[in-house]
Amino acid sequence: MKILLTGAAGFIGSHLAQRLCARGERVTGFDNFDAFYGRDVKQRNLAELAAPTTAARWAFVEGDITDDADLARAFAAAAGPDVVVHLAALAGVRPSIAQPLRYQHVNVTGTMKVLQACRARGVRRVVFASSSSVYGVGSEVPFRESDPCRYPASPYAATKRAGELVAFTAHHLDGLGITCLRFFTVYGPRQRPDLAIHKFTRLIDAGQPIPLFGDGSASRDYTFIDDIIDGVVAAVDQQHQPSGEGVYRVYNLGGSRTTTLLRLVELISDALGRKAKVQWLPDQPGDLRHTHADVALAGRDLGFSPKIGIEEGIARFAAWWKSGGGGQPTG
Repeated sequence: MKILLTGAAGFIGSHLAQRLCARGERVTGFDNFDAFYGRDVKQRNLAELAAPTTAARWAFVEGDITDDADLARAFAAAAGPDVVVHLAALAGVRPSIAQPLRYQHVNVTGTMKVLQACRARGVRRVVFASSSSVYGVGSEVPFRESDPCRYPASPYAATKRAGELVAFTAHHLDGLGITCLRFFTVYGPRQRPDLAIHKFTRLIDAGQPIPLFGDGSASRDYTFIDDIIDGVVAAVDQQHQPSGEGVYRVYNLGGSRTTTLLRLVELISDALGRKAKVQWLPDQPGDLRHTHADVALAGRDLGFSPKIGIEEGIARFAAWWKSGGGGQPTG
């Protein structure tokens, strides 16, 4: 199978590229090394793909999904991909409040350009990375795909919901087979440095205070990277089957278990052997108080079954951090 993977240098994208190459797929990665966090971090993410075991099945194009010429180069390098996996996006609830127009341009216009490029080149199958953030004000917990998701709580959430809607339009008008995957708080080795688990680990290990918004009782459905990759690969395989032709689907991919912020901090502190210092701050606008995935539909259709609980996942993340995986010196 030939796969074009946007956002390939990111946390999830680089893990997915490794998994797909390791099982023999030909993967063309596409990424613009956006300055939201350091280019060096993303280059480390891609380093293992240069290994002899994967290099022959891996190609990379640097470019921007909002640039038609860059997209043309990526599709040409992929030489007629069977499936496009579209992960590229600006992420983050709080930054989106400060830069809503930039998020709209990248996440909505960029997604439309990817879909138009697929149509122009006869690519019929797409897997699109959405987010649990699409569940907004008034959504019932646990979140189910049948929720209409009418009231997104942040510009980021609105752009991800818009991405699902323009994907449906492409399916409706052009017959594209599209699977939208709603990721729930993904973590693990190589997680983005701005996200809570990585940030808390870094600060606790350095003896610095961690910012906690609200009273610590807010909860998230944390999903370990290996489980997410299992779900994405299953969606790629589903799209590649004849049953993927011209079908539009939406699935939750989550751990299907909630953990409060206070419990998360306790787990990280225990894994590092260091006591956390907490700086209490007011609730942040745009944040959902609770997230919780109902994964019954993904279980039925994709065989998705999260295996790594938060205790094991945090232990694995802490081990990666201690080994110098986050770029900090070991000692």
